[in-house]
Amino acid sequence: MAGRLFTVVGPSGAGKDTVLDAALVRCPQLLRIRRVITRPSDAGGESIDGVSAAEFQTKLEQGHFALWWDAHNTRYGIPAAMDRALAEGRDVVFNGSRAAMPEILRKYPQVTVLSLVVTPDVLRERLILRGRETPEDIDARLQRANLPFQTAARTIEIDNSGPLDHAVEQMVAGFTPSADTV
Repeated sequence: MAGRLFTVVGPSGAGKDTVLDAALVRCPQLLRIRRVITRPSDAGGESIDGVSAAEFQTKLEQGHFALWWDAHNTRYGIPAAMDRALAEGRDVVFNGSRAAMPEILRKYPQVTVLSLVVTPDVLRERLILRGRETPEDIDARLQRANLPFQTAARTIEIDNSGPLDHAVEQMVAGFTPSADTV
């Protein structure tokens, strides 16, 4: 029996990792796959495996990734361990990317997308507080955040503009199999 696959997407600063971390406390059966990213591991935000561009390329050439993509001058990889876990029947979740959805959907047509959205004012405040981007970078991210997100995948939209508990409840519900899918 194959496991279920979930990806969490949304604009940078939408709170993907915060909501996911809290939801996984309530859903310990889910396996979170940690991303490999070409930035320092201590850059803030999610817990990642930070590597150099050369290390990433070597891992890519050696087949270490189930998925990979480029975004914002950074490379992202999802380790091949994800495929093994799915084959073993484990339910798996990873922090994805809206831009990578065509490739994710091509390889994993049964993926469920948990799409986090926030109001522009909340997103701006979070990006400023995070302190990783220049004001120009923040403006660019806000413009991209307002682009419509469309995918053929089953998508659950989660509004994370308000209390964290509200978004966590929505994510936990998304992870919970409904009677018609069991």
